Amino acid sequence: MLRLPVSRISSCKVTKIVSVTFARGVQTTSGDTLGEKPKSRHYDIIIAGGGLVGTTLACSLGKNKILGEKNILLLEGGPKFKGFSGGEYANRVSALNNGTINLFKSIGAWDTIASARYKPVKQMHVWDASSHASITFNHDNFSADIATIIENDLVLHAVYEQLQKTPNVEVKYEARIEDVKLPGSGANKSEIAMKGGDKLTCDLLVGADGINSLVRKRMNIEPFTINYNQMGLVATVELSDSGDNSVAWQRFLPTGPVALLPLNDTTSSLVWTHTPAQAKELQSMPPQEFVDALNDAFYKDYPKDTMTTNLMDTLSTFCSAKTIRQYPPAIVAVKDKSRACFPLGFGHAPSYVAQGAALVGDAAHRVHPLAGQGVNLGFGDVKCLTQVLADAVYSGYPIGDKNALLKYERERLMKNVPIMFGIHGLQQLYSTTFSPVVMLRSLGLQITQNLPPLKKIFMQQAMG
Repeated sequence: MLRLPVSRISSCKVTKIVSVTFARGVQTTSGDTLGEKPKSRHYDIIIAGGGLVGTTLACSLGKNKILGEKNILLLEGGPKFKGFSGGEYANRVSALNNGTINLFKSIGAWDTIASARYKPVKQMHVWDASSHASITFNHDNFSADIATIIENDLVLHAVYEQLQKTPNVEVKYEARIEDVKLPGSGANKSEIAMKGGDKLTCDLLVGADGINSLVRKRMNIEPFTINYNQMGLVATVELSDSGDNSVAWQRFLPTGPVALLPLNDTTSSLVWTHTPAQAKELQSMPPQEFVDALNDAFYKDYPKDTMTTNLMDTLSTFCSAKTIRQYPPAIVAVKDKSRACFPLGFGHAPSYVAQGAALVGDAAHRVHPLAGQGVNLGFGDVKCLTQVLADAVYSGYPIGDKNALLKYERERLMKNVPIMFGIHGLQQLYSTTFSPVVMLRSLGLQITQNLPPLKKIFMQQAMG
């Protein structure tokens, strides 16, 4: 890696020196210099937001053969990514489906992930604390994985490693966007005003800037949102004797779902839904009290709805396949400082595109983590947008042309909306102890468990 040093400046005060790094052809910049004249530069594509989805999109576009001549800029608001250490497991992980893994293989990132660490999930067991209903997902004879659990930092590490080999992609860190102007308001290009005075223009601006997306606001798109008044508590926990720990566990409690995702033979990642007050209380509990509360969440015998119990008992006499009740291994410890909370909600933009702009990831859609599909929907956006842009350029369309971008919108709406509202429906169904609703959801769960073709459809949708 070649670093170009910046000479000391003695004639004027400098608050931060600009550092420019060239790593295998990729230019990265960071910082602002006081007194330096604002710069103006044009790119073919600018991606606002460098999280998992935005960074992967930059790599996917840069490595596409048809788009290989396009100049691409990734604006990352945070400091330069430090890389994956491989030490303690991080508390933010993703359950990636086969479609997402194929995306990583296509951009060359999977080999780095596979050589580090990941955990295949062979089976998922879900059950209702308010009834005896349960369902198990797995392939026949466990012939294939239903998901793969990977730390988010490892994903970023693998993608950034590939970006270093992608010469037409530039990454700018600590990039703060002041404002955005899209075509149609007196300009024929998308314009980005940066804090510090720099002016950037592009043919296509992609908003990967999260749930409070500035790009989406400038597209005059008002998302449909629901505040669940819930928080997700995440942590890394240690298990008792658990064998190969290849099962993902999820129990729907009266307060919200609690899930364990395997990381290795003795370690799992926790996602626990609670009200904000309860989540904060759990986050601040002494470690042993927290472990006791978590074991209660999985093992405690909650009051059962009588009507539902009678219906399940009657239904079981007609079912050829008997459900074997399974329980996760006991939790024995929580990793120090791994507990954190984040708010949960639903959000969806009615449109994903405008002239000279498009949305991906959380800027376009947001779902509850109970099905593990949020980031997979974002990676699906990446695959689709890359292909649509490549087809448009090959056919002679300008890269920011809305008519070409509408194909991306149509395809992703058809895919995203059914999954999103299905997840929202589950969240609503399992947010009440009202007897008729408990009976309805338990009946649906048990019917799905005993109808393999129907269960297979759900698995195929979740696996991408």
